[in-house]
Amino acid sequence: MTPQLRTRLVTGLKDGSIVPYLGPGVLADVLSTTSGEPMPASSEQLIIGLNGGKPMAPKLMYEFPRAAMNIELKRGRTAVTRFLNTTYGNTLWSRSAVHDWLQTLCPHYVIDINRDTQLIDSYAGLPHTLILGCARIGGSDYRFKLYACNGAEYKEIAPEQADTSVPILFKPMGAPMPKPCYIASDADYVDYITELMGGFAVPAFVKTLRRDKRYLLLGMRLNRDTERMVLADLVYSAASPAGWALIENPTDKERRFLKKLGIELIEASFQELIEMTPVTVNCP
Repeated sequence: MTPQLRTRLVTGLKDGSIVPYLGPGVLADVLSTTSGEPMPASSEQLIIGLNGGKPMAPKLMYEFPRAAMNIELKRGRTAVTRFLNTTYGNTLWSRSAVHDWLQTLCPHYVIDINRDTQLIDSYAGLPHTLILGCARIGGSDYRFKLYACNGAEYKEIAPEQADTSVPILFKPMGAPMPKPCYIASDADYVDYITELMGGFAVPAFVKTLRRDKRYLLLGMRLNRDTERMVLADLVYSAASPAGWALIENPTDKERRFLKKLGIELIEASFQELIEMTPVTVNCP
């Protein structure tokens, strides 16, 4: 990674022309403050955590949504929700280096496909808009819950009430706060991706905001169909080229997919970016 690219990325994150897109890898350094155990973030870690610390059958270990669907069918949806609430809502974790770095830049729009609260915590005390992905909900055409935070508390709002002048945090796979809401099982993903392609999983103001944006993929691996489909729809109407992905040792599958999306592959670790780029606090 050249110094010129580092400067371009940091400048774009600050001015809002580049949108950070966070994957499980950004949580690799997060540990429980009591046990020292790593936060379950990757698909394999989540499956083992969901199954009480034990691996599942090989066909279920392929991807977390498949394993979550199996648990949901056997023990009910509440078992999956309870695991995610306990993991991300009731356990104290250390801070991720990526989140600490992003907090100094205070990007206006962030997409985070993880289900933890570190991104939300980064904006605590600041007014912001929070979007949580939801699936299989009745009484609404939308597949999201929308909240306005005044810096102290959250209030659920309708899309037309959203303030686009404040930071917008989009967590398509959900989070435990302000009210637990998750995309987890195969059934969730089928519903969510269907509505995502139909335009009902993204608020109208985000569709306007995202036009001609570029994206910086951090901690993302793109070998699974579900994550690729979600990404492709969320970066719809991006600029050309569409951005950058920092991936060490990418697979041929990842190379082909990124080329199709118009995202430049940078074969480097995101740690290289955050450790070698001095930044100054930009948040209010």
